[in-house]
Amino acid sequence: MLKKIATSMAFAITALLAAMSLAHADALDDIKKAGKIRIAIDLGVPPYGMTDDKLQPTGLDVEAARLLAKDWGLEFEHVPTTGASRIPALQTGKADLVISSLSYTAERAKVIDFSLGYAVLRTVIAAPKSVALKSMADLDGKTVATVRGTTHDTQLTREGPKGMKLVRYEDDATEAQAFLSGQVDIFSTAEMIVPQVDKKNPARQVEMKFVLDNFKLAVGVKKDEKRLLAEVNAWVSANLKNGRLNELNKKYFGDNLPDLILKQ
Repeated sequence: MLKKIATSMAFAITALLAAMSLAHADALDDIKKAGKIRIAIDLGVPPYGMTDDKLQPTGLDVEAARLLAKDWGLEFEHVPTTGASRIPALQTGKADLVISSLSYTAERAKVIDFSLGYAVLRTVIAAPKSVALKSMADLDGKTVATVRGTTHDTQLTREGPKGMKLVRYEDDATEAQAFLSGQVDIFSTAEMIVPQVDKKNPARQVEMKFVLDNFKLAVGVKKDEKRLLAEVNAWVSANLKNGRLNELNKKYFGDNLPDLILKQ
């Protein structure tokens, strides 16, 4: 009798778990049902994300996102974000994916999943020509601007000298303005932003001082959405193979993608 009861309970539990599984459609099913994909992109990080002369979203990340949506037969919906809000946008369900100069780090991988790399980003320390900086140690006693939630924020927090003071801004545009107005003299940023800052105020004579790190940029996916992640990986692989992601890199940076991306 006890054996029959135990068997019946086991069947009931199995049925309940199966029903719960069916009731919770995964993210990929939800996206297909909606017929659109919501992708978070920061438009303050040119040439990855920016606006054109008609104030429309453009840039490498925007074109990659539009390409993904088109390949999947979906409507593309841009979700505005900043460096600090990219991951929360996934976690809170505001976005289905993040394609926003988001580089892989072990810390981030604890809370979201990452696709294969589709592009690269090099982070640097920049300052006026008159400021002598050659390494992280030279930041001791200095005030350094950074963008909250970025890899360079994390790295400077972890590896910077004790006497360094970090000033955090919410996005690259605000950080750049702080430098241009003379509020700060030293800042961390992506390498490609330095020439753009210099053009806005040549008198500041900004230049790259030293490299912080090289990062593989990847598509951010909500944790444990395995089917969606597999689809994104398949899309990245296909578009690396057919050359379309490489063409985007050449369009915005003038070079082919490095082996770090091509030989994953």
